[in-house]
Amino acid sequence: MERSKILSQKDRNRMEAIEIINYFKSLQDQICEGIAKADGHGTFKEDVWTRSEGGGGQSRVIQDGIILEKAGVNFSAVHGPLHPKMVTSLDVKEEVDFLATGVSIVMHPFNPWVPIIHMNVRYFELSNGQNWFGGGIDLTPHIIIPEQAKWFHQQLKTACDSFDASYYPTYKNWADDYFYSPHREETRGVGGIFFDYLKSNSAEEKENTFDFVKKIGESFVPIYSHLMGLNADKPFGQEEKDFQLLRRGRYVEFNLVHDRGTKFGLETNGRTESILMSMPPMASWEYMYDASQFPEGQKTINLLKKGIDWLA
Repeated sequence: MERSKILSQKDRNRMEAIEIINYFKSLQDQICEGIAKADGHGTFKEDVWTRSEGGGGQSRVIQDGIILEKAGVNFSAVHGPLHPKMVTSLDVKEEVDFLATGVSIVMHPFNPWVPIIHMNVRYFELSNGQNWFGGGIDLTPHIIIPEQAKWFHQQLKTACDSFDASYYPTYKNWADDYFYSPHREETRGVGGIFFDYLKSNSAEEKENTFDFVKKIGESFVPIYSHLMGLNADKPFGQEEKDFQLLRRGRYVEFNLVHDRGTKFGLETNGRTESILMSMPPMASWEYMYDASQFPEGQKTINLLKKGIDWLA
């Protein structure tokens, strides 16, 4: 009888994992369809890949759309023995297998007035029964427009408040701390929300957390298509374009130096093309750049700080 209960629980866990994987697959479809429509020209090209240790995924990329110079929407579901680095980072004492699945998105537009956006929603489980959700969404304008930053944060707050009023302030502060480059003493952009290791003590709690992750995932297309529409036709000159390339350079710095997912993926022999999908097609660095020569750029740099209350 006891053995049947254990098998029954394992079967339930497996069914839950399949449901989560299938949801993330459908989320990738939904986002690609919505963003391609908002761009008006770009088409996502799909690259299906497999992982020798178990699982695989599909990477979809737009290059040279009307609004989007490069945009990637990655789905993966990989499994197998836990990598030694993960054993250390998770402080796991026994030999276990893992399953990791999720969707990761980064979009780089042509027009400097359209912001870069990033989103990731993910699920991770171990064969010993531990599991958790993580994710987040953040905005990196090349040139910050305060009223749009406020609108962005209001969308996230509304989504969070529909579950728990404590979510937005908690996850907003977490994003400020995470998306920060200490070597530059600046945030990557205007932040957003970030959450990780959301573990559940019951089936009901796990379902509620999954619903929250769905809510964030499904907010992506309405949020970014709105910002694309607001800014894609704004005129710009060489000053704006040069500043865009410099801000892209700072984005690259953060992803390669500080982003835990990028570093971990490269260190554990992850799929390089998918990991580096987040990189812009072009970026630049200028020695001792003086932002005062471009007033709009200086205003942006002055706002790259932790703790700004964008809703005030």
